[in-house]
Amino acid sequence: MNEAIASALKNWLPYRLLPQADDELFCKWFYLGDEMIKEPFFNDTILRCRSLPYNSTLKSSISSVSLLQDWSEQLKTALPAAFIFHVSRCGSTLLSQLLSVQKENIVLSEVPFFDELLRKGFAANTMNEILPAVKASVAMYSAQRNEYQQHVFIKTDSWHIHFYKELRLLYPDVPFVFLYRKPDEVIRSHQKKRGMQAVPGVIEPALFGFDLNEILSINLDEYMARVLETYLQKFLEILETDSNCIAINYNEGAMTMMHRIAAFINIPINAEDEAAMLERAGFHAKYPGEKFYEPAVEDEPPLYLQKAFELYHQLEQVKNFQQTN
Repeated sequence: MNEAIASALKNWLPYRLLPQADDELFCKWFYLGDEMIKEPFFNDTILRCRSLPYNSTLKSSISSVSLLQDWSEQLKTALPAAFIFHVSRCGSTLLSQLLSVQKENIVLSEVPFFDELLRKGFAANTMNEILPAVKASVAMYSAQRNEYQQHVFIKTDSWHIHFYKELRLLYPDVPFVFLYRKPDEVIRSHQKKRGMQAVPGVIEPALFGFDLNEILSINLDEYMARVLETYLQKFLEILETDSNCIAINYNEGAMTMMHRIAAFINIPINAEDEAAMLERAGFHAKYPGEKFYEPAVEDEPPLYLQKAFELYHQLEQVKNFQQTN
């Protein structure tokens, strides 16, 4: 380890790809200072830290992406404990906040830079070339910022399940967690506020296996149902062959989800953390100051959700099998 480089990099993170002028990729850096990553989404951490020195000046810190691999090796980093994949609006944000209660954990929630790299590799058909930078950037975000931090939990964007093959190649021994929820409840949440994956064309249609012209002819709810089908189908396919994965349903409750993950990855929860998690679980994941309440969906599911529900029930069978074996 080069101590000088490690000291220089400790409080900085690569956080945005720059437009590509030639064959070389460049990225912009963000100054984190002594601040901890603790918001429900990493974008919120960026907003909170924009006024810090270096971030609020007209000058930008820029480097080649090719340097990330060497630089990441100079840092003392916590080890990945699990990747959390999800179908969106299924408790993943709350779960990441419960994990943040433990001082030993670094929780990286939907980091935009990881997404930029993966989608850049997909769009440009350069995934093999981009994967070392993905692993290096995860390591840089996993730099230990105090003496307690040991484990890193990466909560992916929902569409990152379609990068399963690449992420499993990078992390062959890291547990993968699959969170899901009843399809009609996911749809209802997106009806209130659409996510990126719920609007046709925002995420590359080919990533879901869609044809752009075809999806532009359906309404938003039907489109999100199609997206959900791809997520649930992918979960099922992976669970057939990868034993280092666990399926967890939102309806099990926040603390049950937390205990199942802790048991799966063999990380204990002490009484003090348990009490803090129970307190946090009663509040809204995205608005921590608000008590959470959401009535169950009682209407008959629409026809466009039929296939999604079929996949959901298959996944329930797999989850139940895992719980009893």
